[in-house]
Amino acid sequence: MAAWEGKKYKLELAQNFDEYLKALGVDADKIKLASSGTDTFTLVKNGDEYEYISTSTGKAMKFKPGVEFDMDTYDGQKIKTLYKFETPNKLVMEQKGDKSAETVREFSDTEMIATYSFKGVTAVRYYKAI
Repeated sequence: MAAWEGKKYKLELAQNFDEYLKALGVDADKIKLASSGTDTFTLVKNGDEYEYISTSTGKAMKFKPGVEFDMDTYDGQKIKTLYKFETPNKLVMEQKGDKSAETVREFSDTEMIATYSFKGVTAVRYYKAI
């Protein structure tokens, strides 16, 4: 069983996240909402499909590992996105195009660490299992 199954994670600490969003071109109001510090994250498996729910975006995202799809960015653009599990507890999201970026989420029984990278800007968000 993967460490994330049946868990919800609450944001405890964010490092450089505002700068990451600014580098992506996200407007100040959306940065303020995304950086509010009240984010929770849940990952659920339904058959061969996964769904993650983040309260900072207010959206549920469905995906199949290894299957590329169009995703809306923070600033409303569509971008090609691919999720893959490198291990049962390491989920990598690759975004391709003008705003090519990568997010790596590493899960354990007690925390989830999300590392965001875009054009040399890196941010890390630390979540605690609740």
